[in-house]
Amino acid sequence: MPSLLRELVERCERLRRRSAADSDPQTARELEEATYTLCVLTGTRQLDTAPYVARRQLADSLVRHQPRRH
Repeated sequence: MPSLLRELVERCERLRRRSAADSDPQTARELEEATYTLCVLTGTRQLDTAPYVARRQLADSLVRHQPRRH
């Protein structure tokens, strides 16, 4: 699941930049769909919160999977 979260966060960031550069309705729809999917995966209900929660979950996942040093 971390790879899916990472992919969606990156997609949202790309679409957000593209949306800021133009006002294409297709870009807006794609951004809304990607962000909604992040909401579902992260268990959040607010579109603006989902990317933040996804990044936090990714960071937590990295910490849990790092080998311990003795």
